[in-house]
Amino acid sequence: MRQIKNLWIVMFFIMISTPALSQQKQTVTLEHIFKKGAFNQRSVYGINWMKDGQYYSSLVRDGQYPKVVKINLATGQTEATLLDGEVLDVDFSSYSLSADETKALIASNVEPIYRRSSKGIFHVVDLGSKEKTVLMEGEKISYATLSPDNTKVAFVKDNNLYYTELSTNTTTQVTLDGENNKIINGSADWVYEEEFSMAQAFSWSPDGNKLAFIRFDETEVPEFNMQIWGDLYPEDYVFKYPKAGEKNAEVSIHVFQLDNKKTVKMDAGQETDIYLPRIYWTGDDNTLAFLRLNRLQNQLDLFHANSQSGSSSIILSETADTYVDMDYNDNLHYLQDNKGFIRTSEQDGFKHIYHHDSNGKQLRQITSGPWEVTELVGVDEKSNKIYFTSTEKSPLERHLYVVNLNGKNKQLLTPASGTNRANMSKDYKYFINYHSTANSPTQVTLNQANGKEIKVLEDNKELIERLTEFKLSAKEFFQFPTVDGTMLNAYMIKPADFDESKSYPTLMYVYGGPGSQNVTNAWGGLRDFWHHHLAALGYIVVCVDNRGTGARGRDFKHITYANLGKHETDDQIAGARYLGDLPYVDKDRIGIWGWSYGGYMSSLAIMLGHDVFKTAIAVAPVTTWRYYDSIYTERYLQTPQLNASGYDDNSPINHVDKLQGNYLLIHGTGDDNVHFQNSVDLVDALIKADKQFETFYYPNRSHGISGGNTSWHLYNMMTDFIKEKL
Repeated sequence: MRQIKNLWIVMFFIMISTPALSQQKQTVTLEHIFKKGAFNQRSVYGINWMKDGQYYSSLVRDGQYPKVVKINLATGQTEATLLDGEVLDVDFSSYSLSADETKALIASNVEPIYRRSSKGIFHVVDLGSKEKTVLMEGEKISYATLSPDNTKVAFVKDNNLYYTELSTNTTTQVTLDGENNKIINGSADWVYEEEFSMAQAFSWSPDGNKLAFIRFDETEVPEFNMQIWGDLYPEDYVFKYPKAGEKNAEVSIHVFQLDNKKTVKMDAGQETDIYLPRIYWTGDDNTLAFLRLNRLQNQLDLFHANSQSGSSSIILSETADTYVDMDYNDNLHYLQDNKGFIRTSEQDGFKHIYHHDSNGKQLRQITSGPWEVTELVGVDEKSNKIYFTSTEKSPLERHLYVVNLNGKNKQLLTPASGTNRANMSKDYKYFINYHSTANSPTQVTLNQANGKEIKVLEDNKELIERLTEFKLSAKEFFQFPTVDGTMLNAYMIKPADFDESKSYPTLMYVYGGPGSQNVTNAWGGLRDFWHHHLAALGYIVVCVDNRGTGARGRDFKHITYANLGKHETDDQIAGARYLGDLPYVDKDRIGIWGWSYGGYMSSLAIMLGHDVFKTAIAVAPVTTWRYYDSIYTERYLQTPQLNASGYDDNSPINHVDKLQGNYLLIHGTGDDNVHFQNSVDLVDALIKADKQFETFYYPNRSHGISGGNTSWHLYNMMTDFIKEKL
């Protein structure tokens, strides 16, 4: 497979450097991207490692119905079909296997709620007899989860927690007080789901006899009202949304004992204005671990609680002058036999792996250096090895490493340049690797634990061959110094027929939010191909990761603390000035566009940098942080009561008088995340300032502004605006 990929790269660069050849190629059109799906890549989905270590299962779609197949690791061949949607007469979209692999849980008719939440119809399938049992008589439920002892399924319905005994198909309602926009049991509220990357908020104990869950009392959280358009009278959609400085839900952690049907509240301290974003069973059926963050998120405490009495103690605390980075990858792993736990922290300035004993005492720092651990992939306790991905080779890349628990004998397992994501087997003998570069799509391989490739599972050969039919230029990476001398990472996409003696209009693409990263040596997806379409029209496209973005350590990321927008905008303006000094960039025709935080950035850029930016597009932008949610905003800005200037000094609403160029503002009216209110108030401010601009709204569309013909329409409109105004 490496030979195939390397051959394509050679062909790719021959294509770029040979004008006569490239003239015979097709140019990238919007039809190719959004109508024909010409650049969609394939992957391998639904991987579940099986208990004997010799097989894994995978979800595939063969015709109309899905299947779950069992694949031999040694041969890479399919040996059996575990689930057949056609036989079951269920068009399921996801599945999970019980611990003993005698049962499967399948989900169908799944409908999204918000970004991570959903509900659907769940069946339990006996893998021997193929008999299926529908849960809750086919009503839609959320987060159905098999118990470790394979006898029960827990789930959430209508804000209450339930479980079903599989042997009798009897259902027990664990909580009774669930109520819309008031009390939530076992699933996250809106702001936890969005900002703590969680939706399910319950967990089975290892013995399957207890259910730990988080309860949200959002009675006093202010409501946000969105109108849904389409009927004779618009419908009001009301949900709880705590904006910066406003009341959050009061959150508590409880454990339900199945044997006596009693619920015990865990002691999280007297303060109620806190966050409780994670629960973990330590491996001990009687000990529940949980995290507590204070409101300003500059102190993180790890608790151990007695699940029967509720008594608890803090075993570890971490504080920061800015904020403590909570690990959304859940890089907390409890070791067996009371040997403590493994976690990651950026306490030394870069995110690294630490080993603590069961009382929280730090035993050792396992990794160190001026680079970041990005994911704790697995801990092989039998061999005392830890597998992790990091940025050690480059902040632009991700590679898999293995290191001994004592921090010695660190080895690189994925040496090829690019970005890797690994899925380790339960016995740590194999991993499935997803590898791509900026100029080559994802290759999925089955590998031994030492990195040796066994089999190519997906090579995207058809896409690779199709790419050779188009006039494309490679994404080029470069660096430049910003205003304080810090070197920033960037990439550039040039027209395929680029001539350095010519002067090109240039469009910058920005996101720029805290800890984010756009400049990576990884396959970019459909938005990249829109940029290639613009390149085919004669534009250079550039992306700069400003200060405040991720993968370069705590100081680089936290410099924007308490003053969002300032350094980021300075860096984008510095990037435009740098580009304007290049001989092949027309400094009078530089534009910028972005979405969400990127829309916030592009708005600030054209207002504060009106002397360098001619044109800007802002899609679904935050226009004042006072309108955004509490968890995200206060993490980086504190509360508006404590830091009013941090909220107002760099809000686009307060800089409308500086707008001089071409500005297009786009928003979905059904955006539950960055509310349409942001754009409404910006429009009002622009009108008061007597500024001309263009705006477009998408009825009922959410933050992603998608569905049906929407993406096609959106990118056509943005393309036309760029052609006319840049």
